[in-house]
This record gives sequence, structure tokens and C-alpha cells, in this order.
Amino acid sequence: MAANASHPKFLGFLPQDAVPGALLVLSATLAMVVVNSPWGPAYQAALSTPFSIGPTGGGIEMKLAYWIKNALMALFFFFVGLELKREMLEGQLSDPKAALLPVLAAVGGMAAPALIYLALAGSDGFTRGWAIPAATDIAFALGVLSLLGSRVPAALKAFLLAVAVVDDLGAILIVAFFYTEEVLVNYLVLATGVAAVLVVMNRLKIASIGLYMLVGVVLWVVLYRSGISPTIGGVIVAACVPLKDRAGHSPLHEAEHSFRPWVLFGIMPVFAFANAGISLDGAGAYLTHPVTLGAALGLAVGKPLGIGVMTYLGAVAMRARTPGNLMQIVGVGCIAGVGFTMSLFVGALAFTDPALATPVRLGVYAGSILSALLGLFILTYSLPKASAAAPSDVEDQTRPFISAEPEYEAHDNARP
Repeated sequence: MAANASHPKFLGFLPQDAVPGALLVLSATLAMVVVNSPWGPAYQAALSTPFSIGPTGGGIEMKLAYWIKNALMALFFFFVGLELKREMLEGQLSDPKAALLPVLAAVGGMAAPALIYLALAGSDGFTRGWAIPAATDIAFALGVLSLLGSRVPAALKAFLLAVAVVDDLGAILIVAFFYTEEVLVNYLVLATGVAAVLVVMNRLKIASIGLYMLVGVVLWVVLYRSGISPTIGGVIVAACVPLKDRAGHSPLHEAEHSFRPWVLFGIMPVFAFANAGISLDGAGAYLTHPVTLGAALGLAVGKPLGIGVMTYLGAVAMRARTPGNLMQIVGVGCIAGVGFTMSLFVGALAFTDPALATPVRLGVYAGSILSALLGLFILTYSLPKASAAAPSDVEDQTRPFISAEPEYEAHDNARP
């Protein structure tokens, strides 16, 4: 997809990688303006409006805000799942040995923020929010890094991309295992059966994305009924979309290509608009709230600390070269602290009490903004004035997962 067709024209002055993040900023800003305007009550009332989908008496009824969190985000996770599978089969994570260092870095980048959060907010009933600062928003992180242009070496950008992919996988597993209240076994058995159908479709190399989506809707319903977050259904469906069909075409690449604009310029901005609004009336009282501090410092301090330490230890243990010097790794770790969409999503799952929405959002905002500024400051002074890599090399090695399109040629040795 050409750059001028892949994002809104009014943002055409920005680097392509930065456009999705900029659109999220605009959506969040608009939510802030609306919430603190005379339209604020109407905004809240609209998000609280319940409606049902399905047969009368047997459909699923949720508030609009929960439809956005459970249904639209399932499509977001479907897209992320497609990217994860592609990277594991033919991308940055396809070579286990090469992927080990960013995997270790990502683990550190999830563990350290969680520990910092628990140290600051692990009492008074706020423990459930431990995973809020553990997530990285790929679109924002890539957007921030892209502002430095060709000064960023290919290896360093590829390192951030690989860390972000593993981070996404970790967030998916966290949602599945730690934010499920009660599981109904009968529906879980049904979900297993539907997933088995998807696996059979994969083995038969069925190419119809529409058919996968139809079975995915059934999976979403039974997962919702089971008590497990139905967003996980998107990942399961994506994992079963074959990389190659019998004719040699790539349903996975085609699905990723088709869903990209809908996710980047539809689903993510809608989610940000529905979840990022903070009433400034009395918000100052929450600046020292344990959840605010835990989320903010978890992102701004925990991410670079965990990524930096684990990268250094991993490189020493494996006698491997790091993708940059210590300051550059710390700078990339700071940029990985831009949580925003994923952190807000985890926060919405962790705390359903409306009184905790403001500290969660304040913490995510503060931590993400501080992380971006720190990362840009550190990298500005630690990177060379111009990248030694040729532009073509940078383009080939650092193709972003979310903000730019992958290559769509199928590989002969690719797995299903």
C-alpha cells in the first residue's frame, strides 16, 4: 500500500511510521476535550448505553464501552496475531538463536515494570493492576523512534521491533491467564472444539478469510460465555490462518494487508477515543494515587531498567553483540515504555471501578509521555549524526509490524 494511501492525507507531513501514533494522540486529545466540555455527560452516557446482538432473549448485551473493549479489540488482537505469526515464521523471530536476546529483553521489560508497580501500588486492593505498565504500544513506540529518521541503525530498530512483538505476546498471555474472573467449563469445552475446527482448516490450507472470520465469531461468543476474555479468540484465529494455501498464495499476508488500515485508522483511534478521556475536575487529587505512580514509574523507569539489564546479561551469557551501546539500549528501552493503548486496555480489564479510571489513565499518560521524551533525549545524544547503514538496508531490515506493510511474496520453505 502506498504511503499516501495508507494514512490520512492531513497527516501526510509526518514520517509514515509516526502517523498511527499521531492519530492516536489526536483521538485521545479529542476525548479529553469532549469529556471536559458541555458534551461530556452525553459522551459518558453514550459509552454506558447497553445494546444486545443476537436473538431476542439469547443475545449478548453489553454497554457500548464493553463492546469496544471486547469486540473491536478482538479484531485488533487478530491483526496482532497475524503479525506475530508472520514474524515467527519468516521475520525477526524466525531464527531462535537470533531472537533470544530480544526475548530476554522483553521479559525483563515486562517483569521490572510489574515489580515497580507492585512496590508502589501493591496494597489497598490495587494489586490487579500489576500488568498495566508491562505492555508496549507498538504504533506509538515506532512513531516516536521514526522521528529520529535514518540516524537509527537498522539493528537497533529491528531490536525494538522484536522486543515489541514478544511484549505483545506476553500481554496476550497475561490477559488470558490473569484477567479471567470465572471459567465455565462447558463453554470452555465448546471453545476447544471450535479451535479444533480452525486447526483442521489450517491443515487443509483453506484460504477463505471470510470463513475463518465466521468461525472466529462463534469462537468469540463461546469464549465470552465461558468467562475468558473473548479478545483471545482473535489471536487463536490468526494463528490458524495459513501462511500459504494450496495455490501458493498467502492468506496470512492478504489478511494482514486488508486489516491494516481498519486497525490503524479505525479500531485503535476508536478505542483511544472511548478510553482516554479524563475529567480534569479534581484530577489533581489523583497525581499521587498509588495506581497513578505505579503505572507511570513502571513504564518510565521499569521498561528501560528491565530491558537494559536483561539485554546486558543476555549478551554476556551468550557472548553476543548488542544492537547498540548501553545508552542506545536504554534509550530504546525508554521508548518501549510508551504503553498507551495496550496499557489502557489492561487497565480497563484490571479495574472495573469507575473511580479508578482516572488514576489508571493519568498514570498511563504520564508514563508514556515521559518515556517518549526520555527516549528521544537519550537517543538524540547517543546516536551518530547520520546512520552508517544504507537507506535500502534500513528499509529491508526494519520494516515495522504495525505501521508499514510487510512483503507479501510467499516463501517456498514457509510453514503453514
